[in-house]
Amino acid sequence: MRVGLVSDTHGLFEPALERLFEGCDLILHAGDVVGAGILGRLARLAPVRAVRGNNDLGPDGGALPEIAWVELGALTAIVIHEVGAPARPSPALRRAMARRPAQIVVHGHSHRPGASREGGVLFVNPGSAGRRRFSLPRAAGLLDVDDRRARVRLFDVASARLPLLEPPLEVDL
Repeated sequence: MRVGLVSDTHGLFEPALERLFEGCDLILHAGDVVGAGILGRLARLAPVRAVRGNNDLGPDGGALPEIAWVELGALTAIVIHEVGAPARPSPALRRAMARRPAQIVVHGHSHRPGASREGGVLFVNPGSAGRRRFSLPRAAGLLDVDDRRARVRLFDVASARLPLLEPPLEVDL
């Protein structure tokens, strides 16, 4: 299963996402969508599951859940906007994991792309595909799931070549 990962679009649909998410089975948006039009354009590429971020206000944002559990074959993912530090998760994430454990957490908020394994859980922040903030790259990712094996790749969406931002991370969960 191939899953597109995006967060913090802040009302901007990056055209490179069309090419990056081509062939995806699902797209996960980890909040700060800021406009229903973004989700509609993503939905033309693959089914979308999105959560509310701190900037998702009004009727469009208010309709989004704060947390979503998503089955990815043999693995379960939690999609949430803010997690704090993966080594010290926020109370909201701790409560969610206590209700229904997951092997993958997809989050956003910091605009800082990255993937790491903490305590047997894969944490992925696809970064921000919205307008550039500070010196952070504009980014999105792909998650490939094969049984209990996950592979994460994070890409620079500001470049036409869509280069990797860091080496892929592959883990057995």
